[in-house]
Amino acid sequence: MTAPALNLANHFLIAMPSMQDPIFGGTVVYVCEHNENGVLGVVINKPTDMTMEVLFDRIDLEVSSAAERHLESEPIMFGGPVQDDRGFVLHTPGAHYSSSLTVTNDVAFTTSIDVLEAVARGQGPERMMVSIGYAGWSPGQLEDELARNGWLTVAADPRILFDVPIEDRYQAAIKLLGFDPLMLNSEAGHA
Repeated sequence: MTAPALNLANHFLIAMPSMQDPIFGGTVVYVCEHNENGVLGVVINKPTDMTMEVLFDRIDLEVSSAAERHLESEPIMFGGPVQDDRGFVLHTPGAHYSSSLTVTNDVAFTTSIDVLEAVARGQGPERMMVSIGYAGWSPGQLEDELARNGWLTVAADPRILFDVPIEDRYQAAIKLLGFDPLMLNSEAGHA
């Protein structure tokens, strides 16, 4: 009997405090999909200097007055280094968009512009986070990084995605672990 494959969909990857990587150091990644093709996730705690207002202006979407107040200062996240010229939206499920992946009953991941068009009309998802780019790992790559103690993993809490202020998301994700990772040794032990 073979062991079940690791599936980290709907989990947070929390960069080990010792990670010095310029892209992923200090990050929390929400894993949207993990299968035989690899892993797709979104960094949830690295804001860019772009706001929703600027994004909508760049893609020529006119924002209705119903949506304006919410969009003005809402930051766009740096979701990761893959396709960093495209927008990706983590949001609460509800309406159906042309290119969506339902991760759980609480979280969906959409790559098509129709979700942003709905937001511009004031009819978008109840809660959402927009990113530019995503984080991706080829088959076996993340498992290798986990074996080298690059990441901590914990079941995701959608409140951290949508409700916790960006600057507090790393600590909030760490608290889900129930221990202080600063007490960990970054070297793997082998018996």
